Order: sequence, then structure tokens, then C-alpha cells
Amino acid sequence: MNKKNLIILMIDGGRWDYSRKSQFYKNLKKKSISFSQSITYGPHTIAAMHAVFSGSYGTRTGTNSYWSTYNFKKNKFKTLTEYLKDENYYTICDMINKILVPKQGFDEFLSYDEQNDDLIERHCTMLESMKKKFDNGQNFFAYFQFGNIHTGIMNEVLNIYDNFSEEYFNNVELNKTRYDKLFEKSSNYLEKILEKISSLGLDDESLILVMSDHGISVGEKIGERAYGAFCYDYTLRTFAYFLYPNVSPMEISQQVRTIDFMPTILDYLKIKPDSNYDVMDGQSLFPVIHGDILKELPAFSESGNPIKSKEPPKEPNIRSIRTSNWKLIFNVYDNTKELYDLNQDPGEEENLIDTGLEIQEQLWDEMEVIRLKI
Repeated sequence: MNKKNLIILMIDGGRWDYSRKSQFYKNLKKKSISFSQSITYGPHTIAAMHAVFSGSYGTRTGTNSYWSTYNFKKNKFKTLTEYLKDENYYTICDMINKILVPKQGFDEFLSYDEQNDDLIERHCTMLESMKKKFDNGQNFFAYFQFGNIHTGIMNEVLNIYDNFSEEYFNNVELNKTRYDKLFEKSSNYLEKILEKISSLGLDDESLILVMSDHGISVGEKIGERAYGAFCYDYTLRTFAYFLYPNVSPMEISQQVRTIDFMPTILDYLKIKPDSNYDVMDGQSLFPVIHGDILKELPAFSESGNPIKSKEPPKEPNIRSIRTSNWKLIFNVYDNTKELYDLNQDPGEEENLIDTGLEIQEQLWDEMEVIRLKI
């Protein structure tokens, strides 16, 4: 058996900046290849994770909104799961809802009761089952979604406030405290799951990716009480840690895209892209991991601002293009643009649009190239 297993531990709603303050995540960084500037395609799970599982933007795959799970072009885009299934991996996932990732290729396509199930106990039991399969000569792929942050936000924010509730936006410190407590649960979950992986001896036999799909607002911008309405960094910037045998720990600050994770995984597992399907938008990150120069590509993101509706729109109505230094946002719904210098203004407070900066047109052209690519 010469191939490694794959385990993805996805922290739904995990903010990058909170991971920087957490002692657990600091320790995790010391044992992994960490990416401190990974950008998601969509600030909500459906679009974000379909992009991860296809290595491609939702503009091409068809899954670009809350409503478009079943629009995924499965005949054109081969999923990560399907690649592994073709390599005789046993494939299992467990998540809040079965519309969150593409179903193709999974042997067990499971969902849990987010209000009541103990995810540590549940996922440890599943790992024990996967260990038995591995001992019998079969590799496996396990995708586990940690949804407790999402559940807490749903119970304490989404079900109580709307995107313009003064009570929410006037209590930023309370919002931060709430999120602190929820984020700490992710540390406890990961600590227990990684301990289980190690106790089963699977850490020496697996590629493990710890990642978040998107961040969550704690009241930064009126009009977005949680996520999915805007394209600011507090929801677009995520974290990612790759752990594998004999890894030489390092932090990579260069901007990458979450669509790069799938080609990186295939590269590590020595699985070649299938020429019968469309070419992925993502690129393998192993060249930069190995110290080579890898051209930084712009990160495209989009979402659907509900404005004052109770439901997000059927199609995206807000887009952004980002580099390590700059971001351009196009609010389709009201035909306005925003330009931010991310080095000088990481909070995206000073809109520099139409101030004569050459970068504005460059970013617009790059956004259109990606958006119109089919």
C-alpha cells in the first residue's frame, strides 16, 4: 500500500484572525504547512466547498449560490471524491446537510443532527471504522465538517437578528465574546480528533487538511450579521494546515485560493488530472512548499447580498478580485465599486475607487476574464 489516506477536517465558519490568537492553532502551525492567506471562492459553505471539491470556481461549475447545489456540472467537473474512488479509496463524509458538497463518489454520504450529536464521539467512531478498512488493505478518504460554530451563530445570531439590527451591530464586544466561545469549541474538537488519528497510527499514513470554508462577521459592517452578504476579508480569508508524514513545518504567506487545495492533494497523492473533464482553475501548491517560485494568481470570490430580503438571491450579485495587496469589489446589485489597499487598510474602511489608481483597471480586467471563463 503506497498511497496515503486523506482526511479533511473542515471548520465551518472558522475565522483566520481568531486562529492566529489560539494557542492550539499556534501549535498546529508548528507541525504543518500553513497558509496564512488562503481565500475562499464563496463566503458560504455550499459555493465554497463545491469549489474546493472541484478545484474550480462556481462560475464554471454551476454551483455559485445557496440555491445551486443541483446545478453542479458533474459531467464536466470530476470531484476530489471521484478521483479517490477511482483509486479504490473508501470514501465517507459527515456534515450538517447533504447539499453542502458534491455527492458523487461517496460510499457513505452522511449528515448529523447539529443540535444534538456529539461530533467528537461520532467522528472518532468513524475513524475507528476507517482504521479497520485500512488494516485490511484499503485506503480511505474521510471528510468531516465541524459545524458547532455555525450552529451557535444560527441559534444566537441568525435566528434573532437581521442584517440591519442595531442591537447586534451596536454590541461588537458581545459579538466577539460569543464568537470566541464558539471558536474555542473548534480547538477542542480538533485536539480530540487529531489525538484519535494519532492513537490509531493514521497520522503516519495520511494527508490531513485542517481548513475553514469561510469566516463570520462579528459586526464589522452593517448589512452582514454573519456571512454570505459581502466580500470582505473577515469572511473571505480562511485558514489551512496540511499535515503529512515527515513534513517540514513552514508558514506560507503568499496568497492562495481554496480552489488550489484539490490539485495540491492530487499532486501529493500522485494522481494525474483526468483529461476527460474540464481543466481545474486551481493549481498545486507543492512548488511553493518545496521552495520554488509560484506565481501568485488573483483570487475571485462572489456571493449574493440579500439586501433587505429574508433570502439570498438565486444568482450572485456581488463579486471581488483580490491579490495580496489589493481588492476590488463590484456590487452588482447597486452598480457600485470598492477598492482597498489591503496593506495599509486591512479592515477595508477607505474606499479608493476612482482615485486614479492604475490597479483599479487591472483588477477589473482580471475579474472579467475569470467571470467570463466558461
